[in-house]
Amino acid sequence: QVQLVESGGGLVRAGGSLRLSCAASPSIFGINTIAWYRRAPGKQRDFVASITSGGTTLYAGSVRGRFTLSRNNAENTVYLQMNSLKPEDTAVYYCKATTSDWGQGTQVTVSS
Repeated sequence: QVQLVESGGGLVRAGGSLRLSCAASPSIFGINTIAWYRRAPGKQRDFVASITSGGTTLYAGSVRGRFTLSRNNAENTVYLQMNSLKPEDTAVYYCKATTSDWGQGTQVTVSS
């Protein structure tokens, strides 16, 4: 079973950017799809974006055009570049594969 660890969250002003990382161990190879989800305070966990091993991406409508996923197999890492952040993007962000458990997530807070 693969382990995924999220990092890169923080506090940023509206309009700012953050890059989240999802590091896979022991290896990202063999993982077809890695997805990002987020849970805002008091809400359910929602899908944000996903990327396949072939680089095909899928985005939720609320982040399309602002968030970009990339996958670096040499670094065993998937990156979520988040631009033009909004206060409603505030949430704990998680990455997940079908063969991984849910991790601790990384907190993203966007101030207005």
